[in-house]
Amino acid sequence: MPVKKMSVKNKIQLVLLLMGVSVFMLPPEALAGNRGCTAKECHAGIMDIVPADLPMMTLIRQNGMRHGDMDGCVVCHGGNPGVRRKEKAHKGIPASLKTAPGPKGFYPDPGNVWIAQNTCGACHAGYVYRTKRSLMNTEAGKIRGNLTTWGIKPDPGTALGNHDVDDDDGPVPLGTTPAYETYMADMKQNHPGQFPGRLNRLPAPSVQDVETDPKLAAYTYLRQECQRCHIGVKGRNIRGDHRGTGCSACHMPYGNEGLYQGRDKSISKTEPGHILRHRIAGNRKTGGIPVETCNTCHNRGKRIGVSFSGLMESPFSGPFNLSGEPQPLLHGKTYTQVSEDLHHRYQSREGNPEGGLLCQDCHTSMDIHGDGNIQGTTLAQVEIECSDCHGTPDQYPWELPLGHGDEFGRPAGKEPRGTAANRLMSGQQFGFDYPPSDGYILSARGNPLGNVVRKGNRVMVHSATGRDYFVPVLKNQGSPWKTPAAAVAMAKVSRHMDRMECYACHGAWAPQCYGCHVKVDYSKGPRTDWVAVSNQLKSGHESGKASPVQDVGITTPGRITEQNGYMRWEDPVLGINGEGRISPLIPGCQVVYSVIGKGGKTIVHNRAPENPAEGKSIGQDHIPLALDMAPVQPHTASPAARSCESCHTRPKTLGLGINQGLFKTVRENDRVIDIRDSVSGAPLPSAARVQFPGIENLTFDWSKIVDKDGIQVATVGTHWPLSRAFNKEELGRITRTGLCIGCHQHQGTPDIWKKISTDPALDTRGHTRLMEKMLKQFSQKNQL
Repeated sequence: MPVKKMSVKNKIQLVLLLMGVSVFMLPPEALAGNRGCTAKECHAGIMDIVPADLPMMTLIRQNGMRHGDMDGCVVCHGGNPGVRRKEKAHKGIPASLKTAPGPKGFYPDPGNVWIAQNTCGACHAGYVYRTKRSLMNTEAGKIRGNLTTWGIKPDPGTALGNHDVDDDDGPVPLGTTPAYETYMADMKQNHPGQFPGRLNRLPAPSVQDVETDPKLAAYTYLRQECQRCHIGVKGRNIRGDHRGTGCSACHMPYGNEGLYQGRDKSISKTEPGHILRHRIAGNRKTGGIPVETCNTCHNRGKRIGVSFSGLMESPFSGPFNLSGEPQPLLHGKTYTQVSEDLHHRYQSREGNPEGGLLCQDCHTSMDIHGDGNIQGTTLAQVEIECSDCHGTPDQYPWELPLGHGDEFGRPAGKEPRGTAANRLMSGQQFGFDYPPSDGYILSARGNPLGNVVRKGNRVMVHSATGRDYFVPVLKNQGSPWKTPAAAVAMAKVSRHMDRMECYACHGAWAPQCYGCHVKVDYSKGPRTDWVAVSNQLKSGHESGKASPVQDVGITTPGRITEQNGYMRWEDPVLGINGEGRISPLIPGCQVVYSVIGKGGKTIVHNRAPENPAEGKSIGQDHIPLALDMAPVQPHTASPAARSCESCHTRPKTLGLGINQGLFKTVRENDRVIDIRDSVSGAPLPSAARVQFPGIENLTFDWSKIVDKDGIQVATVGTHWPLSRAFNKEELGRITRTGLCIGCHQHQGTPDIWKKISTDPALDTRGHTRLMEKMLKQFSQKNQL
């Protein structure tokens, strides 16, 4: 619950008292003879972790003085600042710290999630508990989705994560409003499977188990490939994949090259794998968290980080640089430029400054750290909706009820949500207190957005970059609308706003990596097991016996090879997401797998699993394949929306496949490309080889999820019961609407529309008569 706002001085005094530290400390000059860690021969020149004039730095220094360290390094890193030899200084802690809150050893990375309760958590109460149970650490949603696409039916009573973890404090969220608590209690009652009370560690089947049941190779795939982006482990130490663990994964930025550029002479400036500088990123006092930091992980799966930046991976590496070399690999791949999200590069207008927003400017603490409960998917954890800031054409954000845009099949509330007078905070949190103006804007689930405020009938976002932006509020945009098409789409056709996500139209593009060919070869390997690496760090740090160096030598048998089918970015498919709204869909895990046993024999070749549960959930007899077309918020917003025709007249958009699914449909049988007998069609060369191996069961294009009769042929989403393709009735209505665009595109042009509109609205017969009348008038005018 929000608490009464405290002064900075009172915050410092409260935290010091909780730590058992007297507020009346010696001034820094009293200890000037003992420089501790920053002595000339050690870490001289290192940057303060936050600017020296901030209360957080004052607290760190004052607490450090209690333990003989005027710079306060010991408060976060532990160690013994009273000795000069590195071997001794980096072992143990001062006696005064053994019984006080704080480090219990030496921590090169104090943000490591497995010891952060002794470091970051000493001041930022509750954050470590929440973060350990957040999706950034558990990756529960990714695991469940991937297993489904391999044909493994998740046990309803057993949820899996990277580590064993329990929701120790029960179902009530931490640090939220009563409205949020009530909202989430209802969510958990309706969708208990998305809010497990416990996660079990991801299993590690033996090679013998896999050879008996080949689909279990999914666990090898997860452990070697998919699970390397959680905050329990560091990055792979390649370009674009350098990061710390836990809190440091986000709050201690690394450059793409992983090179240090501070003034601490003890840290190499040529060895990759180091922070950019010794400075926390978090808010406009310290500098916000760079988008590129988020991209370190968010470049796979739904790829929302790199998409936000305007990048899509590509098999091509042009253009060449001045030396004739192709572009360097980033995150282990090459990219092409498409277009960045309008929030990423905000153009100067309406009095706003030039420059973009950061991910953290929209995403809340609950979105990132979680709320202390265990969430099974992204939709369970993320609390924000576009309308929280932009409103709707007829309602300001504060006039909307809680739950708007976040319905999950339930009606939203009726009462206006209003605004909040206080932000979410505690006496031990050192965020940036923005003035509330006319009230803090509330999220769809009832928490105040501490950096978004109402100013009259306008909304302002205070960015962690230091810039402030007025948000385009829809209710203020429509007098008049800038284009007739906008008037029709957003104001005249109410079903658009009632049933569609904003990004169904305003998502300019989405990365579409169709087909995921996976080979798991147990005659080769082994390779790093990222789940095992993380669990070794966890058990070691928690027992106080861990090495500070991440051991990537912990392996699991097998070697993974991945290939895709083809890639697109334009006109993503549309379907229904877990909230029950029309949303873009992109290929999730469209897995076709092959497994080679320990002896080199192929056990399974190009298997595309089925998903019986999907067919049952949508009430059809046909069993769809497990190839997943996943609902997504693509993070590619553009002020110019998709055209009406791009949805109402294009088969691909409707899920019927590119060009009605006519391409790439010959997939079940092997195909040989060579000289053939003109009569029999048989290949003439005896050495002819198969060019395209067949894929069992795959008789349609990767981009197709439904046929013209509304039979769903592939999986749409793997978590929520409402996610699906359009059904037959919806396909008919949407395509029929395509015929109507010729007239109804003028619905937003009053001079034209008032001459032909009627009250009440025309039925089908009335439309027919009107069309006949218009045709006769046209023929008479042109003497046809």
